[in-house]
Amino acid sequence: MSEKNREGKRTAREKLAVEREKQKAAEKRRRTLIVGGAVVAVLGLAAVIGVVAANAGKDDGSEAAGPVVAPSGAQGKDGLAIPVGKDSAKSTLTVWEDFRCPACKSFETAYRPVIHELTNAGQLKTEYHLVTLIDGNMRGTGSRNAANAAACAQDAGKFPAYHDVLFDNQPQEVDDAYARNAKLIELAGKVDGLDTPAFRKCVEDGKHNGWVAKSHQAFNKGGFSGTPTVLFDGKNIYQDRTMTPAKLKQLVLEKNKG
Repeated sequence: MSEKNREGKRTAREKLAVEREKQKAAEKRRRTLIVGGAVVAVLGLAAVIGVVAANAGKDDGSEAAGPVVAPSGAQGKDGLAIPVGKDSAKSTLTVWEDFRCPACKSFETAYRPVIHELTNAGQLKTEYHLVTLIDGNMRGTGSRNAANAAACAQDAGKFPAYHDVLFDNQPQEVDDAYARNAKLIELAGKVDGLDTPAFRKCVEDGKHNGWVAKSHQAFNKGGFSGTPTVLFDGKNIYQDRTMTPAKLKQLVLEKNKG
């Protein structure tokens, strides 16, 4: 073999070796990029999981609702019930209501006279729990704002009258009129002595929004099917198709005899 041929083969081998080294280096860089990318992906996923975990268990709107400030004289577990009537009454009617709920207005229209009669006579105590079910179903804040205003009326000792005014003037379910504080303040003018600077500030500040949110949470935890939910001494009487205002009155009278 000539010297020229030997030199050509050696050069080819050297070129092949150099090329192999280049390939090895490229493969090493590729693996490094893959591993690095995987680490970044894992860290990115961890960050996402961290955000999800940080938000898990948070109730939507709970922070926006503000602190839980119960209205004056609120009773029951966590102070979520607004009582009407004497504590000494032998019977208790528990009512879960939403001021935007048409069925609640129907209940009020039918049962209000007998409820007022019995509470005024000291024979029945009614505990009102305020709910924001329609806000969730139809969207809006009218249920919450009206409930807050009713709690403000409780602070002023005017809850029963204002409660009735809100149902008497209830807008159509799809009309979120009670989201406007000006409307709620306007209706307060129908209750003697309620439209005061203190009441207006309470309404406009949403003082009891957090309390309303907590009341609605209690409603959800109670497993109730809808509003109104009406319990007589713990028994759901609204689901009783035979129940009437006269029958409710009879139940109360019998309880008072005993």
